[in-house]
Amino acid sequence: MSERPYVTLSCAMSIDGCLDSTAPQRLAMSNTSDLDRVDEVRAQNDAIMVGASTVRRDNPRLLVRDPDRRARRVAEGKPWSPAKVTVTSTGDLPPDAHFFTTGESPRFVYCPGGMAHSLRDLLGERATVVGVGEQVTMAAVLEDLASEQGVRSLMVEGGGTVLTQFLEEDLADELHLVIAPFFVGEPRAPRAFGAGSFPWTASRRARLAGSAQIGDVVLLRYALSDRVGMLDGERSLPEAGWRPVPYRVP
Repeated sequence: MSERPYVTLSCAMSIDGCLDSTAPQRLAMSNTSDLDRVDEVRAQNDAIMVGASTVRRDNPRLLVRDPDRRARRVAEGKPWSPAKVTVTSTGDLPPDAHFFTTGESPRFVYCPGGMAHSLRDLLGERATVVGVGEQVTMAAVLEDLASEQGVRSLMVEGGGTVLTQFLEEDLADELHLVIAPFFVGEPRAPRAFGAGSFPWTASRRARLAGSAQIGDVVLLRYALSDRVGMLDGERSLPEAGWRPVPYRVP
């Protein structure tokens, strides 16, 4: 079995734990400076992952935006933007989504084995479809990414179901949690994390590895494995006057 990729979970939520509202338009939880930080984290990973519901609702491009970061990746012999990864249990993926039509990096879709053939017919050359048993688990996805696709580091950007699965399976190394300064207050709004049996409880607390005020939002960086210390020792993120702080995955 290959060593699993280093996994960073990235999430921006309201004070009351919502990823979005129920309105048709996307509710911005972050700000320009924090989006620049996210761009830096993207640039330092081999792949970026979102769930199929995020592909459908948010239609993200999942690309590195900054030209200097793109150039740095190319100079390191990498594609200018990381590979894209999504998972689906239903096969409901729009072939014309930005996920499939923007950028030049590889795209991977993980699904139950029984629907792999139909998804390949639907997506054609837009993505590599990988069937992983009767039910998709994050452990199976990480194993294939490591052993077959050469992915050493993965950034997971949501949504709540995918984030919850990684946490429940204890497969994350760190969590970047951004809190926006407002409440959504809608009972049916999508939540950052669902109910589950998590490894971190009142008797086993996650370690706060750093924090920073980034304009009007706050970033909390939690260490969820003993591999986090391999990134940058015990360095704390700046408390104010935020600028992106590069740090490398092992």
